[in-house]
Amino acid sequence: MRILYLLFPLFLLLVHSAAGSSLGPKNEKQCKKEKGFCSLLNCSFPYGIAGKCSRFYFCCKKIWG
Repeated sequence: MRILYLLFPLFLLLVHSAAGSSLGPKNEKQCKKEKGFCSLLNCSFPYGIAGKCSRFYFCCKKIWG
């Protein structure tokens, strides 16, 4: 029974991360529709990664303002 106390928080972390992974844009068209742009491998400072455009391109959106 003691192991349940350790497994429950782990289970919550797994469920929490799985729930948010499908919210962002999944292709370039959706990214542009949500006022973002595609960038290779990373986004510069005022922008953050909001989803994926393709395998190596990420959807960048402004995170402040």
